[in-house]
Amino acid sequence: MIDRSTDPAGWWGKVYSDVPLTTQWDDGAHTGNSKGRTPTSSNSMPKMVFAMLDALSVERGNRVLEVGTGTGWNAALLSYRLGPDNVVTIEVDPAVADEARRRFTATELTPLSVVGDGAQGYPDGAPYDRIIATCGISRVPYAWVEQARTGGLVVAPWGPPYGGQAVARLQAGEGGIASGPFVMSSAFMRLRDQRDQFPPTASFPGAADWPAEGERRTTALSPDDMGDWHHMFTLGVQVPDLFCRVECGQGGAYRLWLLEMSGQSWATADYEHGRTAYEVVESGPRRLWAEAEAVMSWWREQGEPRFERYGLTVTPHGQRVWLDHPRNPVPVLVP
Repeated sequence: MIDRSTDPAGWWGKVYSDVPLTTQWDDGAHTGNSKGRTPTSSNSMPKMVFAMLDALSVERGNRVLEVGTGTGWNAALLSYRLGPDNVVTIEVDPAVADEARRRFTATELTPLSVVGDGAQGYPDGAPYDRIIATCGISRVPYAWVEQARTGGLVVAPWGPPYGGQAVARLQAGEGGIASGPFVMSSAFMRLRDQRDQFPPTASFPGAADWPAEGERRTTALSPDDMGDWHHMFTLGVQVPDLFCRVECGQGGAYRLWLLEMSGQSWATADYEHGRTAYEVVESGPRRLWAEAEAVMSWWREQGEPRFERYGLTVTPHGQRVWLDHPRNPVPVLVP
C-alpha cells in the first residue's frame, strides 16, 4: 500500500502504471496501509479500461450508463467525450461514490452520480445507447437489457462461478433480446449483488477425512489444465454449480478440489511436475472429475476454442452461452 502524503513519487508512479490498483478492502471495513482480506473496489488496469471503452464504441450524442463508479475515472473519460449530461454512473457503496463525486467536481466533469444497486440499472435515465459494467457478473441483470435502446450495446465482464472471465459485447435487439460475442479476457471483482457464497470444504461428507470412502483412480487430464482461463470458462459454463479450491504442497505440488454447490459431491486430483498420470479421488452422488473430463473432451472436439469463438444471448427467460453462432448453444451437463 502506498500513501500519497508520505510517498508522493511512488504514489504517482503507481497511478500512471498499467496495473489495477486496489482502492478498497473488505467493503471499507479494513483501513490502514496493509492489505485486507478481499479487494472490493479498484482502479482498473488502464489497458483494460481503454479496451472496454473501445468495445463500447461510443458516438457523439450517445447516452451511457456505467455500473460501478469506483474511483470515477471511467465515468470522467466518458463525460469528457460525450458531455457530463449524457453519462449516468451508479455505485453501491456511498463512501466510494462520495470520493468519486469529489474528483468529478475537481475536474469539472460532473456526470449524474447515483448511489444504488447497479443490478437494477437506473431506469429514470433510460433508455441508454450504451451500458458498461466495471464489475464482473455471472448473470446479466435483465434490467440492463430493458434499459438499453434497441440497437444499443451492453459491455460487461462475464464469467461462471468456477472462473474464467471474458468481456461480453451484447447488442440489444427486438423482443427484449440482447446477444453478442465475447471480445477479450478479463478479471473483475464481482457485482456485490452476485458475489458467490461457496460452502466450506469441511462441510462436504468425507472431505475432512480425505480420502474417506472416495473412489480412487488415475487420470491423464492434468489439474494444471483446470487453471487455464479459457478452460475454467468452458468448464464453468457447462457445469455451472462447480467451484474449486487448491491445497498447496511442496515443490510446486498441489491438490485441486472440485466441489459443487449442493455440498454433496467432491473430487480431488493431485498434481506433481513431470507426471502424466494423476491420482484422483471422487466422492458423492456425482463424479465431478469425470464431468470435467467430458467437458475437456468436448472442448478438444470443437477445435479448442478461445474466448473469441464464444458468445452470449440474454432473453426475458434467461441466458445462454453459444459457440460460433447463437443457434449453437454450449451444452450444459448439469442444470
